[in-house]
Amino acid sequence: MTHLKLPKKVKISDNVLFQHLNNECVLLDMASEQYFGLNDVGARIWQILSEGDGDAEKTLSLLLSEYETDEATLRADLINLLTELGNEKLIIIEN
Repeated sequence: MTHLKLPKKVKISDNVLFQHLNNECVLLDMASEQYFGLNDVGARIWQILSEGDGDAEKTLSLLLSEYETDEATLRADLINLLTELGNEKLIIIEN
């Protein structure tokens, strides 16, 4: 099995405002004036990234301790979310 590679560091864009609502998170990209919504797991990932140093492997480890899922699935889901957020310029990905 191929070991999917997480980015080294992830930084939340300075152009993004976010608000936690219940278990979800709403993001506003000030540059494009677009809103984005994250489900409970996406909101938890955003929270970890906003409070931590942006280390994607540490984020994965923390999520593995909190959710009952296997590492390969969680790694793939995290990579997909980070890629989407990066494509929308909501985060800056450093490899």
